[in-house]
Amino acid sequence: MAKILIRGGKPLNGSIKVSGAKNAALPVMAATLLSTEPVILKNVPDLNDVNTMARVLQALGVKWSKIGSGEYSFDASGDISEEAPYELVKTMRASFFVMGPLLARLKKVRVPLPGGCAIGVRPVNIHLKGFEALGAKVSIEGGCAVAVADRLIGNKIMLDFPSVGATENLMMAAALAEGNSSIENAAQEPEIVDLANFLNAIGAKITGAGSPVIKIEGVERLGGAHYSIIPDRIEAGTFMVLGAIGGGTVKVEKCEPEHQHALINKLREMGAKLEIHSDMVEVSALDGLKGVEVKTLPFPGFPTDMQAQLMVAMCVARGTSSITETIFENRFMHVSELARMGANVNTHDRTALIHGVELLKGAPVSATDLRAGAAMVLAGLIAEGRTEISQVYHIDRGYEDLVGRLKKIGADIERIEDPEIDE
Repeated sequence: MAKILIRGGKPLNGSIKVSGAKNAALPVMAATLLSTEPVILKNVPDLNDVNTMARVLQALGVKWSKIGSGEYSFDASGDISEEAPYELVKTMRASFFVMGPLLARLKKVRVPLPGGCAIGVRPVNIHLKGFEALGAKVSIEGGCAVAVADRLIGNKIMLDFPSVGATENLMMAAALAEGNSSIENAAQEPEIVDLANFLNAIGAKITGAGSPVIKIEGVERLGGAHYSIIPDRIEAGTFMVLGAIGGGTVKVEKCEPEHQHALINKLREMGAKLEIHSDMVEVSALDGLKGVEVKTLPFPGFPTDMQAQLMVAMCVARGTSSITETIFENRFMHVSELARMGANVNTHDRTALIHGVELLKGAPVSATDLRAGAAMVLAGLIAEGRTEISQVYHIDRGYEDLVGRLKKIGADIERIEDPEIDE
């Protein structure tokens, strides 16, 4: 099993380019099920999750191929199956995104209940209640979510929580429903806007994406398009934190600064210097950082997917910091790994109190989930000595060629496939 080996303490300087957004690409890929004509997607990241989604679509009857770097074609014009394969869906929660488009297209669907990172309970009941509001009969049978409808009828859907996944699934289902629908208390993340833009590109009629109320006018059919996925704001945020702790200056290129307001504000509050350009952010903090308080919230609040990475910066900041996690109940698994590196972090319920230390020290650690794995890489890069990170398959789910890109800005980092690592 692969590991990442880091010899930390090297100043990091240079430019690092951001890949396409995983959390935008996956629902857009699922949405190709709605199309009766070929679709070309560009700026798709080369990640395990993307490959898994492509295999899910292929199992459902979609023809796809990779036609260039970050460029894929999808053709769902043929016969499409109503049942997603358990062996693939169990490995990736985002596979559940196929339920909305399959229900819209076939009026019947059977999808196994999903898997994914063990960061907390993420129930699908919000999705299912929304499908019921559109006229589907929903049940759980043999570990699968099943939905059947004679036809889907537009309706007003009020979400109990601004769930990103539910907003996306329901937007796809409503795109082919009869009449008008609205999703209230909708998620406002940039990935929602990207999916709406893609659906509109293939002929949907959606307005209000990025606001709490999304309106969908159902259409009879959807066609083809060429579409480019937005930059990954979490990957960009990870590199921005690296610029603030890496002892040099890092230019984060091909990003969307408008998606980073919450993180930019916190890094500046900590004392980092940021220069903002149209598609680039330059970050440094040569005078060190100071502690801050953070609470994770749905967008436009501070993203839960960035709290582990920012905690690394807090671990070496002057004074005391705190993070309150309001989205997931089990998202402090990285705390015990940081403690192995000398961090001083105490948790109580959903709040972590971080007392800054002078430096972290390299140690064997695990990537307990995707973003915790990114945090371990950041910690290893600034730690004294050697850090060995196991379970890096989590990192592979969200960061394309992370080791290669970090090497280009001066990191002493390598990926080793053999579990036996010698000095």
